[in-house]
Amino acid sequence: MIRAIALATMLGALVASVAVYTITSPGWRNGITPQFGGLDRRGETAIAAEAWPICTTMAAVVSNADWAQLDPDFKAGKKALGAENWNAAVAAFEFAALRDPTSADIQNYIGYAYRRLHQMGPAMSHYQQALMLNPRHRSAHEHLGEAYLVLGEPAKAQQLLAALENLCLIPCEEYDDLKRAIAAYRRLATR
Repeated sequence: MIRAIALATMLGALVASVAVYTITSPGWRNGITPQFGGLDRRGETAIAAEAWPICTTMAAVVSNADWAQLDPDFKAGKKALGAENWNAAVAAFEFAALRDPTSADIQNYIGYAYRRLHQMGPAMSHYQQALMLNPRHRSAHEHLGEAYLVLGEPAKAQQLLAALENLCLIPCEEYDDLKRAIAAYRRLATR
């Protein structure tokens, strides 16, 4: 009798999850590129990346979280980001990604380092990978939005700001940083 109840409960949970999966919006399942666009450069004129502020949330990257102690490559990557040694950060995080290919944080950090190296193709790819791994990753939304500003596509950055507004139920730093970056971009674009 107990087995029958347990089986019925598991079957009910399975049916409910399938129903939620099929009823919810399919946008997140189709990948991030179609939703936010690819590397379409037909947008407005790009402004040099040095001309507008880069996010402030990466300043906290040098702090040592407990889980960062477990992976020496992850720790080395965070240290390299703090020292603004972008090539070393990419190398260290790539090694960390070999051990943990499902980490959206690692993909986001790799994308950030590539963006600071002015290699927008790999940066965009890693940000999108981070969002595929975790569609609610606030830093990846922010950094991808800033990357779109570098490419001169403020409309796509604005889409990511709207997504962040939905993700941040209370005020969050990523939303504020991207909003400031978009405002700075617009000020520079009107000059």
